[in-house]
Amino acid sequence: MAHAAPDAAVALSIVQKNNCLGCHAVNSQVVGPAYREIAKKYHGDATAPDKLFAKVRNGGAFVWGEVPMPANPGISDADLRTVIAWILAGAPEH
Repeated sequence: MAHAAPDAAVALSIVQKNNCLGCHAVNSQVVGPAYREIAKKYHGDATAPDKLFAKVRNGGAFVWGEVPMPANPGISDADLRTVIAWILAGAPEH
């Protein structure tokens, strides 16, 4: 089943609203990996959306280095799924 590409403006608004950009950027590593690096790492992995959902929701560590990712319980499930779809689509900026 084909899915529509996520709306970049909506996804960018969600990551801004939830302070994701404090640790991530589209093209470069900040504290955590660039969104496009995440897309490359998980390209073709059908389990990636669920893995990333759990990682963002619950936090995690040691996938991208020593700095742990804090849990993010405040982002809604729908917003989180939108952002993950956008990231896995290569984090297009428009």
